[in-house]
Amino acid sequence: MSSKPPPDHLRASDIRGIAQLATQATKGVNGIVEGVHQSVRTTMGIPGGNEPGRTRGITGLVYKTVRGVTHLVGKGVDTVLAELEPLFDSDDDTDQATPRRDAVLAALNGVMGDRLVASNNRFAIPMSLRHDGVELDWQDLPQAPEVTGKVLLLIHGLCMTDHQWRTQRDDQVVDHGESLASALGYTPVYLRYNSGLHTSQNGRELSGLLERLVGQWPTPIEELTVVAHSMGGLLIRSAYHLAREKALRWPDQLKSIVFLGTPHHGAPLERVGNWVDQILISTPYTRPFAKLGHLRSAGITDLRFGHLLDEDWQGRDRFSRTPDHRRVVPLPERVACYSVAAATAADRGVLADRLVGDGLVPLRSALGLHDEPRRRLVFPQESQRIEYRTNHMGLLSSPEITRQISLWLGPDSTTESPCALPTVGKPSDGGPRG
Repeated sequence: MSSKPPPDHLRASDIRGIAQLATQATKGVNGIVEGVHQSVRTTMGIPGGNEPGRTRGITGLVYKTVRGVTHLVGKGVDTVLAELEPLFDSDDDTDQATPRRDAVLAALNGVMGDRLVASNNRFAIPMSLRHDGVELDWQDLPQAPEVTGKVLLLIHGLCMTDHQWRTQRDDQVVDHGESLASALGYTPVYLRYNSGLHTSQNGRELSGLLERLVGQWPTPIEELTVVAHSMGGLLIRSAYHLAREKALRWPDQLKSIVFLGTPHHGAPLERVGNWVDQILISTPYTRPFAKLGHLRSAGITDLRFGHLLDEDWQGRDRFSRTPDHRRVVPLPERVACYSVAAATAADRGVLADRLVGDGLVPLRSALGLHDEPRRRLVFPQESQRIEYRTNHMGLLSSPEITRQISLWLGPDSTTESPCALPTVGKPSDGGPRG
């Protein structure tokens, strides 16, 4: 008989986080209900309050009282739990985190991580570098021969955590990091971060961490290689660009980047969400419900076009329907770049290339193709791979992809091509089959 899985560890700090979320949710629902109420009153000629979506008179007083009581109760619960927290949380609580709990927190951060940070919620994930399953201790870094001068950085995608690099397929464990470490002598280091923040915010923090890594690694770093899944590819591109602007050292050690299903030019599902926003605000009865769509994080809205820099989003309403204003950012120079794209279809076609792709990212976006020549990211044909009958998450569990990455990064690789700059002219829509 199979043993039961160990129970998830619930901390007092978790309860505080849940209480804060419940308070925010109650305020949000109250606002939506009041907005619908006032929409109906407006059609009857009854004026609203001083702010859009607010009622007035006794009705307005009731809603205001609910908001006030919710705020006071929330503050009171948070204060009480803060006092009780030391009684429940022990010094070794961090050792009792489980992959399941980490995965739930990662998903929550992806959906609303920016709001968690803004409200100082305990569920907000701080960025960290991890090795051998634990966060790097900068005061006590692992020493040689446990680590080498060849560092492999693995960056997860939206709503994910570093645990999800380790997967199973056909009862076989697949871990790109461990496999490359074993075959090519890399030391795998995993990034964990709040994927609900703007890509440029995470890119800036990652750049600082990599600069510290290069300066404090126990042995001189001879080679830094990155394998990035989904949003992680945007993150390393952002970090590299910001590092070059500040003349940091770590980009000089960067040798290769492997992009796995990275939405270089955005993902259509976020654009669909943006269309839903516009539909909801088109009538006074549905307009209050648009607030639900506005719960999605800055990290998600950055995926509409693939934002990398602050200027891509600053000063703009991220929920409004606007054209692509991104600054053109080429792939890193003098760095070998490789792209792995996936398609749930058995072959290429207009629908698979531009919309379906791997279920989340279209093939053209993952391969860097764009209708505007200046935005194209040109990966040489020998630096591309397309996995057919594979979805977005399947990129993490494919032994074939592990072997392809090993061939690209190995000493016998015949690929000697730095990332190419955009070129004028229609690129080939062909690509090697998986």
